[in-house]
Amino acid sequence: MPPVRAMQLEVGDLDEQGMVLRAPLAANVNDKGCAFGGSLAGLMTLAAWAHASAILDARGFGDAEVYVQDSQVRYLLPLYADLEARAWLNPEQNWTDFVRAFAERGRARARLNAEIRCPDGRVAAAFEGRFVALRPDG
Repeated sequence: MPPVRAMQLEVGDLDEQGMVLRAPLAANVNDKGCAFGGSLAGLMTLAAWAHASAILDARGFGDAEVYVQDSQVRYLLPLYADLEARAWLNPEQNWTDFVRAFAERGRARARLNAEIRCPDGRVAAAFEGRFVALRPDG
């Protein structure tokens, strides 16, 4: 997607526990010199989406269509540094149930969280989203 390409994102770590995406501030800066809110929201959404997609792909369901169903973003502090979004499955859920539901019904839902932190460790933005995975044939 052209907007994602413009963000100049890089894939960082990926495992069962989470997904990391990075993007340079220079490509995502607003008129105030800090990270653009749309870039913060987009990067966190993409990290969560990519995490759910990668989990399904690793279990043999690479053709699953993953969508964000709804989400909430909180902007807590301005970020004057490169963006690094970390996404993880909400602790009240587990990937085993998510994958099992997809395998059995061709549909599954998962809640994922993500954060972008300032260099000093404080949270600049927080994301919570509900994602749905569907079998491509409907």
